[in-house]
Amino acid sequence: MSRAALLVLADGRFPAGGHAHSGGAEAAVKAGRITSAAGLEDFCRGRLHTAGLVAGALAAAAVLGVPPGDLDAAADARTPSPALRGAARRLGRQLVRAARASWPSAELDALARDFPKGAHHPVVLGVTARAAGLAPVDAAYCALYESVSGPATATVRLLSLDPFEATGVLARLAPELDRAADTAVEAARWALDEGAGALPAASGPLLELGAEWHAGWPVRLFAS
Repeated sequence: MSRAALLVLADGRFPAGGHAHSGGAEAAVKAGRITSAAGLEDFCRGRLHTAGLVAGALAAAAVLGVPPGDLDAAADARTPSPALRGAARRLGRQLVRAARASWPSAELDALARDFPKGAHHPVVLGVTARAAGLAPVDAAYCALYESVSGPATATVRLLSLDPFEATGVLARLAPELDRAADTAVEAARWALDEGAGALPAASGPLLELGAEWHAGWPVRLFAS
């Protein structure tokens, strides 16, 4: 297992397309739910324990070897918003391209072949982590960190928020992220025996509604 591979995969500069997505922050800013660092922290905390936990468990389960097709169906069932499903698949498709160039593997080749429109991003993330020789907890950390770092980075642009304040938000959430990673891996191990249906299904209704609203905007800074 290479810790350097984990750093590469978790790096915001890894060319997987995440910079174009705000994780729902753009809609939340527009709706007035994020107006400051405090609002950003509340938003990220909610996202961490809903969409983030689900993504972390899916990614960890993929590392453990739960079939990607089962996981992709589980991700679909946990994502009511068509706009969010589309965004997750676009991100997954882009990640496959970057991952195959970085850690070539038959499993990544199969994802590209079997999901021409892209598998859900957390599923691809898990298969990528597996190809890179990482552990389930590493994949969970990547998914969970991305669930909060994306909105934090986007809010700096959307509100001209002080980047030091945004980084402080992420630092304060670190202990909760640790606990969420443990929960995600425990759930993934359970799914290895019980199937993908046993994975968490935490819901963030405002994220889903905001994604549909955001998708209809004629002009927007981020893709989602």
